[in-house]
Amino acid sequence: TLRRCSSRHSQEIQTGKFSITSLPVHLAVSPAAERLRYILGDDEETMPTPTLFTEMDTLQHEGDELEWRESARWVKFEEKVEEGGERWSKPHVSTLSLHSLFELRTCLQTGTVLLDLEGYSLPQIVDDIIERQIEEGLIGPELRDKISFVLLRKHRHQTKKPIHRSFADLGKSGSGGSECSIFKTVPVSPSIPTHIVHNSRSMNDIAESPSTDQLKNKFMKKIPRDAEASNVLVGEVDFLEKPFVAFVRLSQAATLGGLTEVPVPTRFLFVLLGPLGKAKSYNEIGRAIATLMVDDLFSDVAYKARDREDLIAGIDEFLDEVIVLPPGEWDPKIRIEPPKKIPSADNSEDEVMFCGGLVLDIKRKLPWYPSDFYEGFHIQSISAVLFIYLGCITNAITFGGLLGDATDNYQGVMESFLGTALAGTVFCLFSGQPLIILSSTGPILIFEKLLYEFSKNNGIDYMELRLWIGMHSCVQCIFLVATDASYIIKYMTRFTEEGFSSLISFIFISDAIKKMVGAFKYYPINIDFKPDYVTAYKCECLAPDPSKFILGVEHVGTSLNVTALDWTQLSKKECVKYGGSLVGKSCKYVPDLALMSFILFFGTYTMTVTLKKFKFSRYFPTKLRKLISDFSIFMSIMTFVGLDMLIGLQTPKLIVPTDFKPTRAGRGWFVMPFGKNPWWVYVASSVPALLVTILIFMDQQISAVIVNRKENKLKKGCGYHLDLLWVGVLMVACSFMGLPWYVAATVISIAHIDSLKMESESSAPGEQPQFLGVREQRLTGILVFVLTGVSIFLFIPMPVLYGVFLYMGVASLGGIQFWDRIKLIMMPAKHQPDFSYLRHVPLRRVHLFTLVQIVCLAVLWILKSTFLAIIFPVMILGLMVKEKKKKEDEKKNTKKDKKKGKGGDDSEDVSVLVVRLLKERRRLLGLK
Repeated sequence: TLRRCSSRHSQEIQTGKFSITSLPVHLAVSPAAERLRYILGDDEETMPTPTLFTEMDTLQHEGDELEWRESARWVKFEEKVEEGGERWSKPHVSTLSLHSLFELRTCLQTGTVLLDLEGYSLPQIVDDIIERQIEEGLIGPELRDKISFVLLRKHRHQTKKPIHRSFADLGKSGSGGSECSIFKTVPVSPSIPTHIVHNSRSMNDIAESPSTDQLKNKFMKKIPRDAEASNVLVGEVDFLEKPFVAFVRLSQAATLGGLTEVPVPTRFLFVLLGPLGKAKSYNEIGRAIATLMVDDLFSDVAYKARDREDLIAGIDEFLDEVIVLPPGEWDPKIRIEPPKKIPSADNSEDEVMFCGGLVLDIKRKLPWYPSDFYEGFHIQSISAVLFIYLGCITNAITFGGLLGDATDNYQGVMESFLGTALAGTVFCLFSGQPLIILSSTGPILIFEKLLYEFSKNNGIDYMELRLWIGMHSCVQCIFLVATDASYIIKYMTRFTEEGFSSLISFIFISDAIKKMVGAFKYYPINIDFKPDYVTAYKCECLAPDPSKFILGVEHVGTSLNVTALDWTQLSKKECVKYGGSLVGKSCKYVPDLALMSFILFFGTYTMTVTLKKFKFSRYFPTKLRKLISDFSIFMSIMTFVGLDMLIGLQTPKLIVPTDFKPTRAGRGWFVMPFGKNPWWVYVASSVPALLVTILIFMDQQISAVIVNRKENKLKKGCGYHLDLLWVGVLMVACSFMGLPWYVAATVISIAHIDSLKMESESSAPGEQPQFLGVREQRLTGILVFVLTGVSIFLFIPMPVLYGVFLYMGVASLGGIQFWDRIKLIMMPAKHQPDFSYLRHVPLRRVHLFTLVQIVCLAVLWILKSTFLAIIFPVMILGLMVKEKKKKEDEKKNTKKDKKKGKGGDDSEDVSVLVVRLLKERRRLLGLK
């Protein structure tokens, strides 16, 4: 049994356990590899070959008629017709016998090979094959009609079932596996009547054009549009004494009627007919050639082969790359699951030059600008807008409330809404990376609080001072853009990136949980309630003091006679309105409100997670599963909003300001730069502005690095300098209007990326849908912030939104290696996933590295709860400068080593030599 072998040499190179004497023998170029070098050439200079759909049909006997019946198919992985012939097997990696590959090699050596045959129909191709066999003396002329008759029988595909079949036939027709049951339905001696043979040309059974079943076959969705077919026909007959073998490559792919299950033009045809008694061997040879045809290397060889020997060389190279599993060591009935691909991460680097980065960003993004709008018109964008909108509006209310408390309402919820809408819309319109979502952040909030307290204690006008800080910070950001300071992000390590993103994710999770715990404090569950003492639970409205009656009447300002009121009959609102007081054990009791809030909170989170994973389930068609997954957030929110309305409890709702006016009375929408502070404040404000610039720069660029990760497969490029420029400009605009400052929000931006991920629609059976990238556009962000600006009619329970917050935090942890390593600590080694770093680094060192990260994260968590949280970006900047110096020292050492090497005594580094040898070998084989 064979599988393609994963190279272990790269591991040995990385661990430094490789020497010249230990170079494997097969690194030397074999004759087969040398031949393939000239066949394949350089992959970068040639067009890629089409994807091949391979179908294997076996000769069967249906009543008194012969027919070809589909038994297996391949796009990338093998699918067999299961026992009973009523369904396809689960796609799996093909396992072949070593003997079948050697027999296939012999078949190609001794059989007929026709390359670039001019073929337009199956009868004409069959005639050419038989004629060549007769010319080469492989068969006698008397077999012409019999072979032609067999090869032109009808093809019954899995989509087309027989009209009637006996129970015995149902039990016998099978998958062509190791028992080869598919051949058991063939009679012992399937003789061909003489009168049929003589009239075989007039009795061709093969359809000349694709049938309705072929044209409507839904399997076409799994096959790329430019795909071509290779057909494998194997069977046994009683009139041959030795095998009849032919391998055909057509000069142009042609649709050969009913030959193929799907209406895909055929490029290759492999025929194997042989004497009776060897059905299992023929079946395995057919599976071998079918597996080879979907192999990346051999399919290239098949397309570019010049003669028989080139095909043989392709098989030899295939044999050179496989390993053998000895019999008895495993169960051959086990079907190997298709592998899953894991993307690797890498960060791009920019060159340093004056304003060069900004110019390159503009040149890079300008050609994509029109597509940034029309590519947003997709149903997936609707789900992304709804999801991110709810996250942004909740964040705006949360930070608006906190800013109001910290600044005595100089900035509040209304300013937060307006600033989010204004800054977010402008940024999405003109930034370099519109997938980034702007929001208020914790360090900026703490800075605002400290700045207000400083202004209040020293008699300085807070809004004017803040305006000058914003202007100085804008100038400093523009200076950083002009000097290409974003170049420093190349020194950002995984340690730094993971620490930052983990901290933000944990903040989201903890804040959501804290708010739910607070709900239990405000609306406690009445655990002391005793049904037998319901008579003791009451709440009465008592009349106010008689001395306050007159004040009460004046306050009411109506002709209502307060002294004549029946205070015991008033409602809670009326009692408070007319100055009464509520007395009783049940006055502050709200039944089940905390429990209902928890149900809404946890239910929203759980349902979102479940529906998000629904696209990997086995229920419903693929498109419906994907649609449910895309709209999982919206469906969860609507479900629990409906539940809240159905129950009717007064759960806390999202409160959106409806009056368009500043939160603090007496301040306008425009801040004047002069007149309230001494002149020296305008100059001295550049000092705190420097700290703000560092906060903005680090928050923005770290979030941008996470968004622009290579594994996200963004095709339109990044825009670090352009992003920072607009963040600085928006700081000035927000400062003049007295609005909060905004910077990239890591968790919401990651959620935006995840909601716009695209996957391949036509993936091979068994192949995981390929991640194609992200739907890069500006429309979703613009719509999110426009909706945020006009949000005045919202009645969504806050626990539902807290559940969305919890989901954002948990989901953003999914792509962080640090979180995976934390889970490894409590996991036995035998159950640990096959992570690449576990192959090269001892487990104890992995745990030590993770422990250091946990300690650092704990320190940052403690700092973020104090005023020292504003120095967090400064700490990251210091770490990055340290990493920069370390890398520069490594470069200097490398240069010194190279100079020593030029002296003649020291030889080239062994690992470099091995890498070059491996690259040369891949180049010879035409592999990328």
